[in-house]
Amino acid sequence: MTQHVRDVMTAAPVAVGTLTGVGEVAQRMRDEDIGAVLVTERDELRGLVTDRDLAVRVLAEGLDPARTTVREVCSPRLVTVSPDDESGRALALMRRHALRRLPVVADGETVGMVALGDLAVEHDPESALGEISASAANT
Repeated sequence: MTQHVRDVMTAAPVAVGTLTGVGEVAQRMRDEDIGAVLVTERDELRGLVTDRDLAVRVLAEGLDPARTTVREVCSPRLVTVSPDDESGRALALMRRHALRRLPVVADGETVGMVALGDLAVEHDPESALGEISASAANT
């Protein structure tokens, strides 16, 4: 049976506006146990900011988290998938573009997020990534 993105995605991903401070985003990531947040402007997807973006583009560059917005550090060139795409297509896009997460878009609206870990749990649950992704989060 063919698996679709809608079967493995996280629905209703967290989104913030472009002027949201990275400090606030880091707190949301911590509180909601997530590693990526969508960046929107007037309900349009504008980018994606990850925990790695915060470490590399903010902290490592010496930027002030209290004065830096997600617009300044998010990844603006997004690769997206549809909930109706086969999960294998999502995997192929992740490989081709060296990505760990893809926004899921339907009819111009962001409806979910699919992570490499989500796909590993479904496609290769015995792999290290599949096992780690299926485990409870460290607190």
